[in-house]
Amino acid sequence: MPGGIGRACAAGSRPVRVPSPRTVLELLKPITWFAPMWAFGCGVVSAGGPASASLPQVLLGVLLAGPLVCGMSQAVNDWFDRHVDAINEPHRPIPSGRMPGRWGLGIALAWTALALLVAATLGAFVFWAAVLGVAIAWAYSAPPIRLKRDGWLSATACAACYEGLPWVTGAAIVAGSAPDARVFALAGLYSLGAVGIMTLNDFKAVEGDRRMGIRSLPVRLGTDAAARLACVTMAAPQLVVVGLLLAWGRPAHAAIVAGLVGAQAALMLRLLADPRGRAPWYNATGTTLYVLGMLAAAFAVAPFAAAAAP
Repeated sequence: MPGGIGRACAAGSRPVRVPSPRTVLELLKPITWFAPMWAFGCGVVSAGGPASASLPQVLLGVLLAGPLVCGMSQAVNDWFDRHVDAINEPHRPIPSGRMPGRWGLGIALAWTALALLVAATLGAFVFWAAVLGVAIAWAYSAPPIRLKRDGWLSATACAACYEGLPWVTGAAIVAGSAPDARVFALAGLYSLGAVGIMTLNDFKAVEGDRRMGIRSLPVRLGTDAAARLACVTMAAPQLVVVGLLLAWGRPAHAAIVAGLVGAQAALMLRLLADPRGRAPWYNATGTTLYVLGMLAAAFAVAPFAAAAAP
């Protein structure tokens, strides 16, 4: 089969020619859509929330951020990682043969085109933001660039695509143009903090990454140092957000974000006692507090957008 990995799903079974809808959905990994959709929602809130006239565009933007752009990035990654996955995760759709031939590549290309077509209906700012997100997704996985081989570049690229770009896109759809500078500041800071989240996410693949020459931050720095770096990277931008909210006259929201950072710090102490064992636990607990802080900050700047509206 083209691509060198198509095979029967089980011994003695007939080779798969067309993947099932369930297999296609598995390739697009719906569980990964939450982060960019949440960030998009924060962008919508930070711009004052959707008016009735913009609600259809906002709903289309949610589709763009999650199932389309994020789903496309998962298909691209699985296609270019198919040989690695055949060793480490042979149950995935492509190496298992449930996604035969070049279907994985075809879906990645089709989803790329569909994402850009949808983005083009939402205005110039959203379209070019989508172009940037698509370009980063392909550069992350595809040779010769393959950003994922370098821990700093891969974590930064993922953080930008999961947090910053969806945030400013959601705000732009509501505002009808480039969003307020405060929105860019919050989106940038929470993207920077998400570098720490992406670093912890790489803990689950340390052995495979080391074998395949992928220099994730846990591989490059060691798990203990990478965990400490992740904690600092997550906490510091949030403290800057607290300072900005105070400077913008939003003390109640600043107190909420500060309280959430304090709770994260308590969880980080437990994480650092066993980084390898507790990284998944922290991603389920501390990251929840992190994204709640994003929403609190978004509500804090919403009145500024409302005041600026014509």
